[in-house]
Amino acid sequence: MVRAGSNYGKALDDNNPGDILEKTCNTLRYMAEAGCTGFDCAEKTIGIVKNLDRNLSSAADDLKELRSLIGDCQRCKLCKERTNIVFGTGDPDARLVFVGEGPGYDEDQQGEPFVGKAGQLLTKIIQAINLTREKVYICNIIKCRPPGNRNPAPDEIKTCFPFLEGQLDAIRPDFICALGTFAAQTLLDTVEPISRLRGRFFDLRGIKVMPTYHPAYLLRNSEKKRDVWEDMKKLMSMMDV
Repeated sequence: MVRAGSNYGKALDDNNPGDILEKTCNTLRYMAEAGCTGFDCAEKTIGIVKNLDRNLSSAADDLKELRSLIGDCQRCKLCKERTNIVFGTGDPDARLVFVGEGPGYDEDQQGEPFVGKAGQLLTKIIQAINLTREKVYICNIIKCRPPGNRNPAPDEIKTCFPFLEGQLDAIRPDFICALGTFAAQTLLDTVEPISRLRGRFFDLRGIKVMPTYHPAYLLRNSEKKRDVWEDMKKLMSMMDV
């Protein structure tokens, strides 16, 4: 399936510099695997060429295009009662993306993720790992607030998830911190409870995913803050921040 906001499934265009670089990367990789030693075909070199492709088509531009694609979304029933679509915020080139469940009341009113009490706690968590909200990217599985802050329904998640995939395709982070049950289970395609998922790294298309408890859960269960801090220490160590 072609994911929203990504280049999957598109034919390469010889007049597009990004596509030319992609062809070059593929050629260099093939020659390296074939044992070519006439010039440097190391993985490090290929990675540098890939970054050139990224610079030509910025993550910020890709996110802007994706937000335009979402438009005034009417794709599921959540559109009936929402105030604002809550797309995401932060650094388009972030190494770390925080993914939550969905907007609450404050987020729905302001159109930005994690701005209420849970968001204030998330800000403290981010600062505790020597980063700022401006240096990470923050978004949710779904972009509209469920009425009464109920749990998102499976059909709502299914409808909205391709847009999260598009955001991740644009940003290309090294790490994702999945906040809470719905974020972790959706990203990892599992039914395992967050209590069993947290504290471990998982692979998502080359991205390291660390599930942990949602800040809103911590507001109700302060004794779990120690667990989250242990998870964040592992994340800091892996990120070397």
